[in-house]
Amino acid sequence: MTLNRDVIEFANRLADASGAVLRRRFRQPFPISIKPDQSPVTAIDQEVETRLRGMIAAAYPDHGIIGEEYGADRPEAEHVWVLDPIDGTKSFIAGRPTFGTLIALCRQGRPVLGIIDHPVLGTGERWVGATGHPTLHDGAIVHVRSCPRIAAASMFGSSPHSSRPENERAFDRVRRAAGQVLYSADCYAYGLIASGHADLCIEFGLGIYDFLAAVPVLEGAGGIITDWSGAPLTIGSGENVVAAGDRTLHRAALAMLAQPETAPATP
Repeated sequence: MTLNRDVIEFANRLADASGAVLRRRFRQPFPISIKPDQSPVTAIDQEVETRLRGMIAAAYPDHGIIGEEYGADRPEAEHVWVLDPIDGTKSFIAGRPTFGTLIALCRQGRPVLGIIDHPVLGTGERWVGATGHPTLHDGAIVHVRSCPRIAAASMFGSSPHSSRPENERAFDRVRRAAGQVLYSADCYAYGLIASGHADLCIEFGLGIYDFLAAVPVLEGAGGIITDWSGAPLTIGSGENVVAAGDRTLHRAALAMLAQPETAPATP
């Protein structure tokens, strides 16, 4: 299925609307509160999501919406938009420009359109991926690079630490084997893989709004992103993802993540 260009243009208008707010409010005073999961949220996260929800409801009243800040509205609909108004809220609060807006459209639970938008990086950077179309970065077609060996890979991770020790140990196995490891790139890491500047990203503890937009972006550039078992990502996916530009590298990372734990020696 090739996605209708009208829908792609509408998604770009959503990103334009988000970017207009974020550029205006970046590095300005704003209220900050702490959510029950102890993560920060700003009034700007809420303002952006409210604006995007209103635009979607006006243009596609039969579509569902799932957003990080305001939850799910008709998640059982055939078409569901999944929104993260500010992916990297901590970066936004700290004045670091790697945060972005993530916009995904899912059909029957599977992402068919994704936008990764970074409105304050230079003059703005945007990746757009859609089923049946090549991925674009600021209007130009991009493609992943070949890198089959973990030892040669440039790898991103959100953090080496997890509330689940088994996730931390699995991540550490790949981290120790990788050629170069960088942290806290927010959703920028997925765009860099799609454009052939990085090779691998392994994350855990995410919500679906953190990664579904990356699926069409990476797939349209020749890359792959799955959960840690290698299953495709959908609205029903769990919280751990691995993205790679090279499928051989992806298989190697999955194998290392799945290695059985070594029992400690008994005295």
